[in-house]
Amino acid sequence: MATQLQTKVDDFLSQKRIAIAGVSHTNTNNTANAIYRRFRDAGYEAFPVNPNAETVEGTVCYKHLKDIPGHVDGVVVVTRAEVTESVVHDCKEAGVTRVWMHGGVHGPGSSVSDTAVSYCLENNISVIAGACPLMFGQTSDGFHRFIRGMFGVMGRLPN
Repeated sequence: MATQLQTKVDDFLSQKRIAIAGVSHTNTNNTANAIYRRFRDAGYEAFPVNPNAETVEGTVCYKHLKDIPGHVDGVVVVTRAEVTESVVHDCKEAGVTRVWMHGGVHGPGSSVSDTAVSYCLENNISVIAGACPLMFGQTSDGFHRFIRGMFGVMGRLPN
Protein backbone atom coordinates (compact mmCIF):
# COMPACT_ATOMS: atom_id res chain seq x y z
CA MET A 1 0.00 0.00 0.00
CA ALA A 2 1.25 3.47 -0.84
CA THR A 3 2.85 5.31 2.06
CA GLN A 4 0.56 8.34 1.69
CA LEU A 5 -2.55 6.14 1.94
CA GLN A 6 -1.15 4.22 4.91
CA THR A 7 -0.41 7.50 6.71
CA LYS A 8 -3.97 8.74 6.14
CA VAL A 9 -5.47 5.39 7.19
CA ASP A 10 -3.36 5.24 10.36
CA ASP A 11 -4.28 8.83 11.23
CA PHE A 12 -8.00 8.26 10.61
CA LEU A 13 -8.20 5.00 12.53
CA SER A 14 -6.21 6.39 15.48
CA GLN A 15 -9.06 8.80 16.22
CA LYS A 16 -11.70 7.91 18.81
CA ARG A 17 -14.87 9.81 17.83
CA ILE A 18 -16.07 8.77 14.37
CA ALA A 19 -19.35 9.66 12.68
CA ILE A 20 -20.88 7.44 10.02
CA ALA A 21 -22.94 9.44 7.53
CA GLY A 22 -25.53 7.49 5.59
CA VAL A 23 -26.79 5.01 8.17
CA SER A 24 -30.37 3.82 7.74
CA HIS A 25 -33.19 3.48 10.25
CA THR A 26 -35.14 1.21 7.89
CA ASN A 27 -32.47 -1.02 6.30
CA THR A 28 -29.99 -2.04 8.99
CA ASN A 29 -28.33 -4.54 6.63
CA ASN A 30 -26.79 -1.81 4.51
CA THR A 31 -23.09 -0.96 4.28
CA ALA A 32 -23.24 2.19 6.40
CA ASN A 33 -24.89 0.37 9.30
CA ALA A 34 -22.34 -2.45 9.08
CA ILE A 35 -19.52 0.11 9.26
CA TYR A 36 -21.24 1.88 12.16
CA ARG A 37 -21.56 -1.39 14.12
CA ARG A 38 -17.96 -2.39 13.39
CA PHE A 39 -16.57 0.94 14.65
CA ARG A 40 -18.86 0.88 17.70
CA ASP A 41 -17.95 -2.73 18.53
CA ALA A 42 -14.23 -2.02 18.09
CA GLY A 43 -14.37 0.56 20.89
CA TYR A 44 -14.78 3.76 18.92
CA GLU A 45 -17.29 6.36 20.03
CA ALA A 46 -19.39 6.04 16.85
CA PHE A 47 -22.18 8.43 15.89
CA PRO A 48 -24.84 7.63 13.28
CA VAL A 49 -25.74 10.52 10.97
CA ASN A 50 -28.84 10.70 8.77
CA PRO A 51 -31.00 13.83 8.37
CA ASN A 52 -34.12 11.65 8.07
CA ALA A 53 -33.74 9.50 11.20
CA GLU A 54 -34.32 10.10 14.90
CA THR A 55 -32.69 6.83 16.00
CA VAL A 56 -30.62 4.11 14.38
CA GLU A 57 -30.25 0.71 15.99
CA GLY A 58 -31.50 2.07 19.31
CA THR A 59 -29.08 5.01 19.34
CA VAL A 60 -29.75 8.70 18.85
CA CYS A 61 -29.12 9.59 15.23
CA TYR A 62 -27.85 13.05 14.37
CA LYS A 63 -29.17 15.06 11.47
CA HIS A 64 -25.90 16.96 10.97
CA LEU A 65 -22.35 16.63 12.22
CA LYS A 66 -22.59 19.94 14.08
CA ASP A 67 -25.45 18.41 16.15
CA ILE A 68 -23.12 15.85 17.74
CA PRO A 69 -22.08 16.97 21.25
CA GLY A 70 -18.37 17.68 21.53
CA HIS A 71 -16.11 17.27 18.54
CA VAL A 72 -15.94 14.57 15.90
CA ASP A 73 -12.50 13.40 14.80
CA GLY A 74 -13.52 11.89 11.47
CA VAL A 75 -16.45 10.97 9.26
CA VAL A 76 -16.97 7.88 7.13
CA VAL A 77 -19.28 8.91 4.29
CA VAL A 78 -21.46 6.09 2.99
CA THR A 79 -23.96 8.00 0.88
CA ARG A 80 -24.62 8.35 -2.81
CA ALA A 81 -21.84 10.39 -4.42
CA GLU A 82 -24.23 13.27 -5.15
CA VAL A 83 -24.91 13.61 -1.40
CA THR A 84 -21.25 13.47 -0.37
CA GLU A 85 -20.66 17.14 -1.24
CA SER A 86 -23.23 18.32 1.31
CA VAL A 87 -21.66 16.02 3.92
CA VAL A 88 -18.20 17.52 3.42
CA HIS A 89 -19.66 21.03 3.68
CA ASP A 90 -21.17 19.89 6.99
CA CYS A 91 -17.67 18.70 7.98
CA LYS A 92 -16.23 22.17 7.49
CA GLU A 93 -19.05 23.76 9.54
CA ALA A 94 -18.50 21.23 12.34
CA GLY A 95 -14.69 21.52 12.30
CA VAL A 96 -14.17 17.91 11.19
CA THR A 97 -10.77 17.53 9.52
CA ARG A 98 -10.84 13.87 8.37
CA VAL A 99 -13.16 12.30 5.80
CA TRP A 100 -13.26 8.77 4.42
CA MET A 101 -15.49 8.44 1.34
CA HIS A 102 -16.49 4.79 1.14
CA GLY A 103 -15.86 2.92 -2.07
CA GLY A 104 -16.79 -0.73 -2.34
CA VAL A 105 -16.04 -3.58 -4.68
CA HIS A 106 -18.93 -2.70 -6.94
CA GLY A 107 -17.75 0.65 -8.36
CA PRO A 108 -21.29 2.05 -8.80
CA GLY A 109 -22.57 2.96 -5.38
CA SER A 110 -19.30 4.58 -4.36
CA SER A 111 -19.51 7.66 -2.14
CA VAL A 112 -16.54 9.26 -3.88
CA SER A 113 -17.32 12.58 -5.53
CA ASP A 114 -14.57 14.49 -7.35
CA THR A 115 -16.23 17.78 -6.36
CA ALA A 116 -16.31 16.73 -2.70
CA VAL A 117 -12.66 15.58 -2.84
CA SER A 118 -11.66 18.99 -4.27
CA TYR A 119 -13.67 20.76 -1.56
CA CYS A 120 -11.88 18.75 1.13
CA LEU A 121 -8.46 19.54 -0.31
CA GLU A 122 -9.31 23.25 -0.64
CA ASN A 123 -10.46 23.34 3.01
CA ASN A 124 -7.61 21.42 4.67
CA ILE A 125 -9.71 18.32 5.27
CA SER A 126 -7.72 15.11 4.97
CA VAL A 127 -9.60 12.82 2.60
CA ILE A 128 -9.44 9.15 1.74
CA ALA A 129 -11.38 8.86 -1.51
CA GLY A 130 -12.31 5.23 -1.85
CA ALA A 131 -11.88 1.78 -0.35
CA CYS A 132 -13.60 0.74 2.86
CA PRO A 133 -12.37 1.37 6.41
CA LEU A 134 -13.24 -2.26 7.20
CA MET A 135 -10.23 -3.25 5.05
CA PHE A 136 -7.80 -1.77 7.59
CA GLY A 137 -6.80 -1.87 11.25
CA GLN A 138 -8.89 -3.11 14.14
CA THR A 139 -12.16 -2.77 12.21
CA SER A 140 -10.97 -5.17 9.49
CA ASP A 141 -11.76 -8.83 8.92
CA GLY A 142 -10.30 -11.52 6.67
CA PHE A 143 -12.70 -10.92 3.78
CA HIS A 144 -12.07 -7.17 3.75
CA ARG A 145 -8.28 -7.64 4.01
CA PHE A 146 -8.48 -10.01 1.03
CA ILE A 147 -10.39 -7.38 -0.95
CA ARG A 148 -7.79 -4.77 0.07
CA GLY A 149 -5.08 -7.06 -1.34
CA MET A 150 -7.02 -7.51 -4.57
CA PHE A 151 -7.60 -3.74 -4.83
CA GLY A 152 -3.84 -3.26 -4.38
CA VAL A 153 -3.01 -5.72 -7.17
CA MET A 154 -5.62 -4.10 -9.44
CA GLY A 155 -4.46 -0.55 -8.62
CA ARG A 156 -7.84 0.36 -7.11
CA LEU A 157 -6.65 1.64 -3.72
CA PRO A 158 -6.98 5.40 -3.32
CA ASN A 159 -3.94 7.71 -3.07
